[in-house]
Amino acid sequence: MENFTPQSLSTKNDASFIAFPGDSTQSSTTDQRMAYMQSLVIELSNPDLRENALYVLSKSTKLFEGLGPLLWNTVGTIAVFLQEIISIYPTLSPPNLSPSQSTRVCHVLALLQCVASHPDTRISFLNANMPLYLYPFLKTTSKLAHFEKLRVASLGVIGGSMKVNTKEAIGFYLSSEIISLCLSNMQNGNELTKIVATFIILKIILDDDGLARVCATTENFFGVCRVLNMMLEDLENPPSPRLLRLLISCYSRLSQNYRARVALTTYLPNRLKDANLINFFRDDPKTMRLVLELHENVGVN
Repeated sequence: MENFTPQSLSTKNDASFIAFPGDSTQSSTTDQRMAYMQSLVIELSNPDLRENALYVLSKSTKLFEGLGPLLWNTVGTIAVFLQEIISIYPTLSPPNLSPSQSTRVCHVLALLQCVASHPDTRISFLNANMPLYLYPFLKTTSKLAHFEKLRVASLGVIGGSMKVNTKEAIGFYLSSEIISLCLSNMQNGNELTKIVATFIILKIILDDDGLARVCATTENFFGVCRVLNMMLEDLENPPSPRLLRLLISCYSRLSQNYRARVALTTYLPNRLKDANLINFFRDDPKTMRLVLELHENVGVN
């Protein structure tokens, strides 16, 4: 039998190994998977084994539900992640980030998304101010693909922490600059970046406090609407259903605020008044209902 050292275990790692084909019992599979994950997490503390461990773990996020708590509760692991994140700050401006550096940090971000989205670690993640370490990535403006990948991965972490609405999560983000950062990425990002950034804005305004914040001042409201309008105008024909659905959801939610509703009566984009919009979503009852509610709220016949 081959004798696996820690080094040989790491270099032989790949995500397919985690499925353990041929195991006879589910409990055996679960125990072996846990042991395997634990060995990889331990390897993160070894600089010589870290890159491969990051890669394999990042490809295993959907295979092991307990990965988020395991990462958060293993001593030194989050410090390793922060070290990896902070190490590329100097490459952001001027933009000297290499594709390999971006890929490595994106593996870290995929693992942080596990922590941010898990119900047992989400609040601890926010209380530790972890999202703030990702904001420098969201402030970059380079159009190079590896910068875009870094931005969308960072937004994915933030979006993951908001999938289940909690007052703690919304309160945390409202106390930060996330709205302006998302608006910037909605303006300048590729389609996937726009989708994730718009999802975050939607999650914020679906909360009553978030909606109140966006509609509190004319500057706040029109700052958001200006970007939403621009995105509508820039949509290709036919538009991305996912992105258009998110934009409609944002407008529908905004129309539930009295001050916003009065403004949208005048400033609702023509594209959202078009009868073709209803036809576009004729097979999507949920979005169709949002369109009709929006029209009713702002008085579109």
